[in-house]
Formats: sequence, structure tokens, C-alpha cells
Amino acid sequence: MTTPTHPTAIVVGGGIGGLAAALALAREGVAVELLEQSPTIGEIGAGIQLGPNAFAALDALGAGEAARRRAVFTERLIMMDAVDATEIGGFEVGEAFRQRFRNPYAVIHRADIHLSILEAVQGHPLIRFKTSTRVAALELGDGKATVIDQRGGRHTADAVVGADGVKSVIRDTVIGDEARVTGHVVYRAVVDEADMPDDLKINAPVVWAGPDCHLVHYPLRGGHQYNLVVTFHSRDVEVWGVREGSKEEVLSYFEGIHPRPHQMLHRPTSWKRWATADRDPQPRWGRGRATVLGDAAHPMTQYLAQGACMALEDAATLGAAVRHTQGDLEAAFRLYENSRITRTARVVLSTRAMGTLYHAKGVERLVRNSLWVGRTQEQYYDAMQWLYGWRVETCLS
Repeated sequence: MTTPTHPTAIVVGGGIGGLAAALALAREGVAVELLEQSPTIGEIGAGIQLGPNAFAALDALGAGEAARRRAVFTERLIMMDAVDATEIGGFEVGEAFRQRFRNPYAVIHRADIHLSILEAVQGHPLIRFKTSTRVAALELGDGKATVIDQRGGRHTADAVVGADGVKSVIRDTVIGDEARVTGHVVYRAVVDEADMPDDLKINAPVVWAGPDCHLVHYPLRGGHQYNLVVTFHSRDVEVWGVREGSKEEVLSYFEGIHPRPHQMLHRPTSWKRWATADRDPQPRWGRGRATVLGDAAHPMTQYLAQGACMALEDAATLGAAVRHTQGDLEAAFRLYENSRITRTARVVLSTRAMGTLYHAKGVERLVRNSLWVGRTQEQYYDAMQWLYGWRVETCLS
């Protein structure tokens, strides 16, 4: 891929992070070839949550308004005890929250947030797609970066961004560490409004925290659907991957929980099953003219609902770094990495800690349930300032 007037980059992966990276680079004058292994550019999965930091990043990428049109704006974030159905804690995400963090909290179908970025990508003249292209190797040298696809085809540009997920080929080349299979299994499903129990039609992400398990639900697409996510500690040795799930397996892990959340387990007609993995934070993400982004850089479990949010922050920061270095992509990559590694490591480690809280049992459950007693809304906001207060204006600081 060559152009006489623009630096060039290859982005590997057409998910949320890859699309956002391509858009960020193109907005700074970089000509991008986006390689996606699937036959089409699309997303699987169900709902995701978007904190105010995600909207700040989306606005920086020019996709914020499209995402807002498709999102459901929630009223609260709630944690319930799945054993006795009492409320552990929660905080409002209405007007006071929006004023504090300058953006809302919302939930959205994964396909809808993907589409909101894809529309901007498809309209940009500096981005072109190549689907059915699985990257198998990366070569660096001679001031260029080359990826080799499954058919032996070579794609060369000034730089490469790996947004190719937990099993990133680009990360394997520039870092070479191993993924950490957590042993936690996640089931995801979407339930139509008519099939949702009336007492659980709540305009909020609701976490039902149980012993070695938890359940989450929230509305999607104007409340016409509800996202359902259940997580449990597997009895088996797991291998990272996605496959069809079974209702019988889910029920076997949720025998001890209260009837109110338990009724949700009978509502989906089909499930997708994820055996999850993350990686230990690393002091560097790239080498030379290659770097990684999103799950390829900092895969994390779902307990803070920040996986997609961090990928969007990554992309906006990458764009800011290219602008700051006036198009010197190698220098921009190092500035981007230095700006992101500590923050995303904190999120990865905080996510692990939150998973421990969600799944507490015995006396640890009682301690967890006491942690937020008497906390004011402002105290909740203060505790989340480090996460939700991210701004692109200061992202390189």
C-alpha cells in the first residue's frame, strides 16, 4: 500500500478497537489498510457498557453522536446480593453524574457501537478494507512493517497496529508472553422485552453477586431487549475460546441463589459461552514500527465493564500521539504506549480485584456487603474519578 502524500499504516483486526484505531489514524492523515480475518466487518456478542470515558473517546473520534443515538442511558448502577436479594450498593448516573464527568453512562448492543464507528470509517477516504485476511506473521525492518497473511500475501506499510484480540499475532511477535486463562466462564444472551420478568425491567446495569458466580442484566435498544450475562468459576480446566453454551451447565452453577435473579436463567433461548483470559500487564507494548491496542494490548475480564472503553481510549490517545509527533509513527507509538500502559494496567488489576468482590462467599461476602454502607453519591463519584474522568485533552500527560 503506497501513497505519495500520506504516511501509511496497517491495522490488524476489524473489531471495535481496530475500527477506532483506523479512524484515529486516518483523521491524522495516515492512509490505513484494515485487515480483518472474517468475511465481513461485524461484531458478535450482546451488550456492553459505556462509561463517560468511552464517550469522551468517541467524541474525539467523531463517532460520539452516532453512538448516543443508539445507546440506552441508564439511571443507576446497582449491586445486589444474589443469595438474599438485598441491595449491596449503588449510585445514580443522572444529571449530577453527567455534570461531574461531562458525559453520561449508557449501555448499548455491541453491534450498535461497532456500527457507529464503522459508519465513520466507511466514510473516510484514507481507509480501505480487506476481509477474509488472517494475519499469520509480522516482519519489521528497513523502516517498514510487513504482515503476512494466511495465503502468503505480503502487506507493507510504514507501521502496523495490532488490534487482533487476546490471541494477537502482532503481540506474539513484539512481546511474546502467554495469555492467562482465568477459569471464569461467561455466558451471554439477549432476551426480548416480552420475555423479561417485570420485576427485573430496571433501567440500570444490575449485578447480582453470588458465591463464585454473578449475573448481570440491563436494557438494550430502547428497552425492547435486555442483555444477560452470567459468570461462574468453572469446575473444569478451560481453554480460551467461544462456543455455544447450554442452559444445563448454567443452572448447575447457580443452585444457591435467590429465586428473583434465578428466574432470568430460564429466559434465553440460546447462549454464547466464553472461557475468559487476560494477560499480566507488561512494561512495553511494541517495537519499532509496530504496536498493539485494545484486547491485544491489555485483555481484561469484564468485572469493571471497561474492555471496549479502554480500546476506545487507546485509539483516541493514538490519534493524539500522531498529532503531537507530527506524523512520526514510530515516535507516536512510543508516546502512545507510555501514555497508556500504567492506566490500563491499573484497570486490569482493578478488574481482577472486583471479580474477587463479586464472587465473595462466607464471611468475605459479609465484608463485601458492608463496604459501601453509608457512602454518599459524591463519595462514589470521587472513588471513580480516576476511571471515568479521562479526557483526551490530557491523555498524553
